[in-house]
Amino acid sequence: MPRVSEAHLAARRQQILDAAVRCFARNGFHQTSMQDVIKEAELSVGAFYRYFKSKNELIMAIATTKIGEVTGTLDHLLALDPMPPLPVFLDEVITMVETALNADQTVRIAVQVWGEATYDDEVAAVVREVYGRIRERMVRAAERAQTAGQLPADADASGIGAAVFGLIQGYILQSVLIGNLDRETYTAGVRALLGAGR
Repeated sequence: MPRVSEAHLAARRQQILDAAVRCFARNGFHQTSMQDVIKEAELSVGAFYRYFKSKNELIMAIATTKIGEVTGTLDHLLALDPMPPLPVFLDEVITMVETALNADQTVRIAVQVWGEATYDDEVAAVVREVYGRIRERMVRAAERAQTAGQLPADADASGIGAAVFGLIQGYILQSVLIGNLDRETYTAGVRALLGAGR
């Protein structure tokens, strides 16, 4: 029996993830069963379970992919010398959020997963791990901004990084729950806030 190529395995895995995104967006994370995803992916049960054993594994894979894109962008910005100001970091991530809102449903699924994380310990562990990566990079950005004189020397870089990360989550929640949120207006507001204490 010939070996299945890595490209085939990757394509089949992506087929499942795309099906999961459609199901979660259509019916919600909680209301979607594994059987729903299997049907959407048009696979046999055996073929499906070769890749994923649970909804939580699906969520981890979806989140890891999307968060990987965000952290890649942040790592690029952190590598620049001089490093851009913190509002640029925020604007880059919010631009990615805006693109995802228009292109697919992964941002809306993220909000569902946050809700699940309040009572499902396994989902909560996934959320802590993947979103912790973004917050850690925001703290590093705040530390670098402090070193560059963009922030007061006595400011708490950990607190600032956490707050800037919270502004990203706030943008996501307002966009999904309320709508009509303009990215440029939002980031201009953040710039004004960051400059208010000077």
